[in-house]
Amino acid sequence: MRIVVAMSGGVDSSVAAALLAQSGHEVIGLSMQLYDQREGQTSFGTCCTIDDLHDARRVAHRLNIPHYIVNFEQEFQRTVVANFVEEYAAGRTPIPCAHCNSDLKFATLLDRARGFDADVVATGHYARVETDASSGRRVLRRGVDSGKDQSYFLFSLTQEQLAAASFPVGHLAKDAVRDLARDLGLTVADKPDSQEICFVPDGDYAAFIERQTETMPRDGAIVNQAGNVLGRHGGVHKFTVGQRKGLGIALAEPMYVLELRSADQTVVVGTRPALERSSLTASQVNWISGEPPEGALRITAQIRHRHRAADATVRAVDATRAAVEFDMPQTAITPGQAVVFYDGDTVLGGGWIDG
Repeated sequence: MRIVVAMSGGVDSSVAAALLAQSGHEVIGLSMQLYDQREGQTSFGTCCTIDDLHDARRVAHRLNIPHYIVNFEQEFQRTVVANFVEEYAAGRTPIPCAHCNSDLKFATLLDRARGFDADVVATGHYARVETDASSGRRVLRRGVDSGKDQSYFLFSLTQEQLAAASFPVGHLAKDAVRDLARDLGLTVADKPDSQEICFVPDGDYAAFIERQTETMPRDGAIVNQAGNVLGRHGGVHKFTVGQRKGLGIALAEPMYVLELRSADQTVVVGTRPALERSSLTASQVNWISGEPPEGALRITAQIRHRHRAADATVRAVDATRAAVEFDMPQTAITPGQAVVFYDGDTVLGGGWIDG
């Protein structure tokens, strides 16, 4: 089978390519150029850099497979960066990695792969895709390594995309992947994992957003739940629900961000117990099976990548919206983050938290 592997220059995608080549598949490595790599043109720099592209090419040479770099600058700016800025401006906290995975790696990249007469796209994600014997539908499961599982970021994949997806390292632990890379003599065997958002390497999201737009409001009130003004702030894009530090107010007890109202640039704060909620609504919901469930469905729901999935009930409001009720209150349910529905290690679907 001819398979295109998305090669980021990291150890996971490198080993994914190696495993497929060892299995006898015809492997083509594709690396995505996501932003202008010329000196002085960008402050990006922790993922998909020019060094990463060189690492991917060296691995491809070692594996004796062809390697190409595809320019996704416009797509990345439109589907990932622009969404990131718009969401923060709207008082939401986005997950750019989820958009990058679904809108680039399994949408745009799949189109490019078919230009190579390949029908499968493989990545180094720690997740698994299987076929249900009774229905013939694709099933998305957590990666075996619970500490590295990335299924949370893949909830928006459709049946068509899953049918063309391969996750060769999903059944392995991270340590085993690094051991394989060493055995194969790959120079990326001990390369550190990227920890931050690639286009905000210094972690200063607010400054990045302000550089991207000249119309960002930069003044508003900080109020308590009763509406009393406690202070001023420099823009709702500088805050996220659950935030405690950097509020610029001094009170007798710690205060946390409870709500961000972009319409009037208001930041609502309160004590930690006020962060707890037992329900949420989500939009742009994707059901992995292709169809929403009928009636209530018992699940575990994960509201952040590092959140421990909690027992809950989900109901489809309509084809693209869902309501979730948790058995126990959850802390800092954050608009803009994803809520992902699981049945054991199987991803049932997910959507974007509205509130």
